[in-house]
Amino acid sequence: MRLVWQFLAVAAVAAIGSQGVAAVRDNAWLTLALGVATAVLAVLVYGWVVRRTEHRPSTEVARKGAGPTIGRGALIGVAMFGAVMANLAWLGHYDVHGRGSVTGAVGLFGFMAAAAVTEELLFRGILFRIVEERVGTWIALTLTGALFGLAHMVNPDATWWGAVAIAIQAGGMLAAAYAATRSLWLPIGLHFGWNFAAAGIFSAEVSGNGASQGLLDATTSGPQLITGGDFGPEGSVYAVLFGALMTLVFLWLARRRGRLVPFRGRADRTVAAATLAR
Repeated sequence: MRLVWQFLAVAAVAAIGSQGVAAVRDNAWLTLALGVATAVLAVLVYGWVVRRTEHRPSTEVARKGAGPTIGRGALIGVAMFGAVMANLAWLGHYDVHGRGSVTGAVGLFGFMAAAAVTEELLFRGILFRIVEERVGTWIALTLTGALFGLAHMVNPDATWWGAVAIAIQAGGMLAAAYAATRSLWLPIGLHFGWNFAAAGIFSAEVSGNGASQGLLDATTSGPQLITGGDFGPEGSVYAVLFGALMTLVFLWLARRRGRLVPFRGRADRTVAAATLAR
């Protein structure tokens, strides 16, 4: 029942925030303000509903160390997507024609902040965390990763391969990042950095949502397997490869730190939940 209440609370903030951002999308500064406000409100609501339903501190969104951890995650996300685009450019599939739009990038910053925060709270903070308590890290990572990929099938230019790619590179990597740190700040930073680099810097399509106008005026062309086609570079084999490698790195860290949760019987679940909340 707690999963339902937590999910509904955060989903309500996400829905209202997305409608607000859509209503002012032609004004970059209002989009930035509403996007950041949605992200902050979503975290506050998540923390409140976790404390109310689980009767514990919401340590996964603790304020201490939040800024530096988000920053590190964002840098990793930008670097990863930059590596994808560098490979496409080296193969001649990504061409920069000049400068893009600074105001476009400003608006995308707000939009991506809201999307990254609300999606991480829903998929990693609620679904992955609660499922993991019941069936362990490996099954939870597989199930919620697949669900995260399927959730992107509603996008205009979505493909089944794109959904599979998202499930591997994002659903797996972001859940593994949470497992390694037991904090939502790192996956939030990773998610934001990756998405903002795609749209706000490289002006690429993001998860089949169409082209964006970021800091660079650029175009992508070439084989779908390499470039991702209309789905965007997230559907590129390079994105899948880099995401899978980072997933393994985070899972290794989680194992080294003793934070992988094995499949447990019902009697062990309360102990597991209390341990992970520390």
